[in-house]
Amino acid sequence: MALNLTEGSVWKNLIRFSLPFFLSYFLQTLYGLADLFIVGLYNGADITTAVSVGSQIMHMITVIVVGLAMGCTVLISQAVGARQMKRVSHTIGNTITLFLGISIAMCVLLIALLHPIMQVMSVPPESLAQTQAYLTICFLGIPVITAYNILSAVFRGLGDSRTPMYFVAAACAINILLDYVLIGVFQMQAIGAALATVFAQTCSVIFACVVIARKDMGIHLSVRHLVPEKKLIGSMLQIGFPVALQDGLVQVSFLVITVIANMRGVEIAAAVGIVEKIISILFLVPSSMLSAVSAISAQNIGAGLHQRALDTLKYSIMITVGFGFVISVIIQFISEPVVGLFTRDTAVIVYGGQYLRSYASDCMFAGIHFCFSGYFCAYEKSIFSFIHNIASILLVRIPGAYLASIWFPDTLFPMGIAAPAGSALSALICAGIYWKVFRQDRRICQKE
Repeated sequence: MALNLTEGSVWKNLIRFSLPFFLSYFLQTLYGLADLFIVGLYNGADITTAVSVGSQIMHMITVIVVGLAMGCTVLISQAVGARQMKRVSHTIGNTITLFLGISIAMCVLLIALLHPIMQVMSVPPESLAQTQAYLTICFLGIPVITAYNILSAVFRGLGDSRTPMYFVAAACAINILLDYVLIGVFQMQAIGAALATVFAQTCSVIFACVVIARKDMGIHLSVRHLVPEKKLIGSMLQIGFPVALQDGLVQVSFLVITVIANMRGVEIAAAVGIVEKIISILFLVPSSMLSAVSAISAQNIGAGLHQRALDTLKYSIMITVGFGFVISVIIQFISEPVVGLFTRDTAVIVYGGQYLRSYASDCMFAGIHFCFSGYFCAYEKSIFSFIHNIASILLVRIPGAYLASIWFPDTLFPMGIAAPAGSALSALICAGIYWKVFRQDRRICQKE
């Protein structure tokens, strides 16, 4: 059965729903790091680089798919909140049809563009063949990877964030085990890492299908639900496309900042790369809140409980700001030891400590606009999330990092400020949108 998030304590619902999200994201981060660790354990820098570059590309693709899936989660949540289970079935059926087509198209397109992608990423010659093999396998596995993420989105739309966590845990365990077998025992290098990833997610999809078949979820799918409905698919894309585009451009901005760091020398490049990994772990909390707010708010919106949706936004901001503030303060005292967990190079530790101290406050400011983004998506207004993120990237993050690298060549502290400054701009834009659109004109909060 779909879980009811329109009753009981808003605070408890938020914590109960977001915690499995957090654990799921943590496990995904864990087995991404495990791939690199195991590859590096048994192979040289050329194979490690191949897997690192390939996983970066696959991460971007996954982020885009997850962003598109936001439309599915929101529409299912709204239908559940309105107690319209027939509408839920139609939404799930159309989701299957839509993403089956998208995944096949992506698979064909990316394989056709494999060589240009290699050139854009400037893959070192010694890593080229292994990177190409890694990506070929992963591109062929895109339909499975898409199914894996879409099934999780469906469960979360039904108010169940715990079951997808089990899928991720299973995929994580299988992936790590296969990494040791294929890379360590059979010496399959990057090909082994790719096969492990695709096979692990295939197993996770099978587990999900078994759960759906055995679990009474109050949903009955038939062939007629797979027939595309123009309005329904249009609504999914209206919500999901801006989120996918936004998340894709955010990943591009990270790559641009990495290029800026690479221009300053290997030690600074290494420091920035390490800090980005640390920040990705700290951002698990804001990311969890974004997904939780969108699902919980959408269900309450579907039930006509707009105040509960607003309360969900308020509580989520309190949690993320509180977490971000505590982390920012703690990092001021332990930044260098934290960076030192990833390297023994003294210069890298010093530069990384500088960058992390100024970057850490981004966790607090980003938490605000992440929560607002989830709230906007719940009202099918994800275009607002796209607007504030693009403004942040183009006006502050990239130019700020570039100018700081020129004006302050001997330290990374000013360059780290670009990220929280960009998030602060996003937070201000979000607050302005809420005040102008959602607070003053409550009609926009009613689903058409």
